[in-house]
Order: sequence, then structure tokens, then C-alpha cells
Amino acid sequence: MKITLSQLNFTVGAFESNGNKIISELQIARDNQVELVVFSDFSIGGFPAFDLCKTESFIKKTAKAIEVVQAACIGVSCLVSGIFEKQGKLYHAAYFIEDGEVKNIITKKQLTSLDWYDEHRYFNVGDGCQIVQIKNESFWIALGDDVQSIPIDSSASGIIYIQNKAFSIGSYEDRLMEISKFSENYKLPIFQINQVGGQGDLLFDGRSLVMARDGRILVEQDAFEEDTTSLVISNFGAGVTVQKEHSKDFTETSLLHEALIMGIRDFFFKQGFKKATLGLSGGLDSALVAALACEAIGAENVLAVLLPSIYSSEHSLKDALDLAVNTGCQHQIIPINEAVVSFENILSPLFEGKKADLTEENIQARSRGLILMAISNKLGHIVLNTSNKSECAVGYGTLYGDMVGSLSVIGDVYKTQAFELAKYMNREREIIPINTIIKPPSAELRPDQKDSDSLPDYPVMDAILFQYIEEGKNVDQIIAQGFDKEIVERVTGLVDRAEFKRFQTAPILRVSKKSFGRARQMPVVFKY
Repeated sequence: MKITLSQLNFTVGAFESNGNKIISELQIARDNQVELVVFSDFSIGGFPAFDLCKTESFIKKTAKAIEVVQAACIGVSCLVSGIFEKQGKLYHAAYFIEDGEVKNIITKKQLTSLDWYDEHRYFNVGDGCQIVQIKNESFWIALGDDVQSIPIDSSASGIIYIQNKAFSIGSYEDRLMEISKFSENYKLPIFQINQVGGQGDLLFDGRSLVMARDGRILVEQDAFEEDTTSLVISNFGAGVTVQKEHSKDFTETSLLHEALIMGIRDFFFKQGFKKATLGLSGGLDSALVAALACEAIGAENVLAVLLPSIYSSEHSLKDALDLAVNTGCQHQIIPINEAVVSFENILSPLFEGKKADLTEENIQARSRGLILMAISNKLGHIVLNTSNKSECAVGYGTLYGDMVGSLSVIGDVYKTQAFELAKYMNREREIIPINTIIKPPSAELRPDQKDSDSLPDYPVMDAILFQYIEEGKNVDQIIAQGFDKEIVERVTGLVDRAEFKRFQTAPILRVSKKSFGRARQMPVVFKY
């Protein structure tokens, strides 16, 4: 029997283009004598649609799209997924279609509850997994956690496990461990199909896989790319011919790189955006975002705006210019001193007799933000935010200043990770100037300012932040690991007090298990 796993990049609400992708794959499969094509979860309407999936228009378009796929599914069988309405109730469903007819509708029973997605909000409890017959073989079809209810002594030919798993560092290893456990329990081959692509802040890495009944990985599809792999299988695990070998090996840093590139690209292309603008300071974070954006959407589509103040050093300006030359992106230099002085003059009657403080520093940041947003409005560019996760966590950023933007590219990347990612970007040639990587980080809002004046050293602070945010450890538990009590209390206090700032940030590309936004929902006002 010949099966194709069709790991494609679908777009939420794009029924026509999603349908065209599916139909094209069915035509290719039929030409190659493939008996079954398996598509990822919610292949019809895209995932996740959130509250959109409850609208009358989305429901009707889903039903129409299923009819279109039915008509194209002649001489081949397929599994597609989407919403299913019955007697006014919505279900998460998979459709088994054969020779133009929907033979089975499998409705999900074990609804998913994640920190960023709760199916109970949208769907009713369904009937659970089913066995479908394809030629002389039978398969269990399982949506998500329904796979756990398959009988241990099943005599089926295999399990088709349909579930979209959002990417984070370590997510593939977790998925592999889960599927290995299922393989060991059921002694059946498992075909796991995962979505690929960026959907706003959420990223899906693909890497769909097939595991033999003895636990061997027969196929691992590409990461962060569309991939259709056809398998000729006899006795489902005893003999296998695979047209494509498994995906390449990754390090944590290379995974981050690939994920962010895909996230930027899909954020722009799926919404029809063409151009990006960002402030380029000569520091590490803005250089990293600029380099990533140039790789993702093309340097010709990136405008880097250098916004020097009276405190900007000559070496920072040179580093920014070098980055622009290295990437080939467009750049403009717009000094902000005139704007800053104008704001200070406007405010002088109210501020008379008061000493200069953080206010004047923030006026500089907000002058930059205003200029970037004006460029966005006039030229139709999307502003990329350049704040990292370390800064975002402790509130080291200015609302309506350096926190402006429509997409936060590295808001889930700690500063220590950003250094490693910058070095990785330079693996073949110097893109990010070496001086940008090795010089002490600084916001350059006052003379001789360094981040270390206000914050603990990044390696220490990031380690504490990881324990507090990703691991969910409390202050005492973190101190017990050997961290300084005063630093821990200071860092965690900063995190708690900055929630109101994070509530107003741009969508953050998620690359960790606990990104700010959907995955870590804290009250804006609480006693800490």
C-alpha cells in the first residue's frame, strides 16, 4: 500500500488556497498510484481559528470546502480535518473521503486544554477515534488525545495520529517520546501528521513522522518547510521504501533561527504585507532582528532607520551602518535631537524646577517610536519590534517607545540566546558586526550608560528568569538552587511589576514553552 503524508502550510480562513493545495496533492497522488493522502489537522480552514471558527461564515465555508475536496477525491482516498456542525453543535472532526464520498466523520472526544488553546470553548465532545477500511487494510484514526483510548490488543494495520503541535524548543523531543510510548503500548505503526507554518504568534515546525511497530523512525519530514513524503509499505514496518530521508539535525540555536525566519515570513506573506521597518541602533537586538528580517522577506524589503541622539556613540552608528551594508537592506539616518528638544520645550512649563530623570530618557525612546510609526503609516511598512525576552520580562523597555511594533520578533528569545543566535547568523560570513556582539549592551539614553547599571548580568538574570517563567519555580525554590537571594527577589519583583507593559506589547513569535501572551496569562493587576 502507498500512503502520502502531506505536511502543508495552510492559512486560517483561506479556504480557496487551502483547498487548491489539497486538490493539487490529490492529483499528484492519483498520478503516482497513492491509495491514501493524509493532511494535517484543520487543513480545511487553517489552525488555530480561535473564535473565528464559531462564526456562521466560517462554518458554511468549511462545509462548502469539504464538498469541493469530495469532488476532487476520485481514484484516491484522503483524510482532511476541520469543523463539523450537526444539529447546531460544533465538533472537531476528521473526514475520511473515498471516491467522491465522505465515508467516515471522526469527531474528537478528548478535547484539548492548553495554556494557549482551549477546545472546550469551541467544540462539543464527539464520539472519539474510529477504524476505517482502506483497500485491504484497516487504520485507527485518532484526533489528538483520542489516540490514548485505542484498545491495546487492536488488530488494525496502523494508527493515523492527527494532531498539530505548536513549536517550542524541546517540543519535537517531547512529541517523539509520546509517539514512542504509543508505539510500545499498541505494537502498531504510527503515522503522525503535524502542521507546518506560522500563524501569527504561533509557529508549527512540521517534522511529521512515521514510527514502525518496533519503535524505529521510518520517516521524519522536513522542519519548517512543506513536505510530502510517499511511503510504500508492506506488512507495515517489516518492509519500507521511503522516497525522502528524514530531516536534518538541529542545534537549539539553528532551530531558533529556522523558526523565527518562518515566523516572520508567514506573518508578512499570509497577510499580504510587503515591507518592514525597524529602528537600528547599532546594538545586538536590532541588528539581529534586521538580519533575520532580511533573510525572511528579502533585504530589498527592509528599511533600517538609524535614529541617533546626542548620546549615541560613533561606534554604534558605524556598527549600524556596517550591518546595513552587510545585509544590503535600505537605510535612513534621522537624528532625533530636534524632536527631543521640542518635546522638552513643550513640557517645560509643567516640568519646571524638576530634575532630569528617566522621563527625559523615555522622551528619546518615544521620539524614535513616533518616527517609526509615522514611516509605517506613510509608506505602508510593518514596524518590527526589537525587544528581547529578558528586557520584556523585567520591564526594561519604554511603552510607546522601543516597545512599538506590529510583531515582536525576538520577544521570546533571552539575551543570552540572542548572542548565540547572532554568532550563528555569522556562521558563513560576517552579517552582524563583531563589535555589535562583543560590546557591552547599552540603551544609550544617557552618558556611558550600560544595561548592567540597571540589571544583573544577563547570564545570571536569564537563568533566574527561566526558572521563574518556564519552570514555574517560586522565589524560595530558585534561591535553593544557589542563586543570590537579593538578586532573585529583585528580578522576580521586576517581572511581576511589568505585567501591564507586556499586556500592551506586539504579538511575540513563540519559541519557548512559556512565551509572554497566550502561553503565560497573568492578571494585569495583582498583589505581589
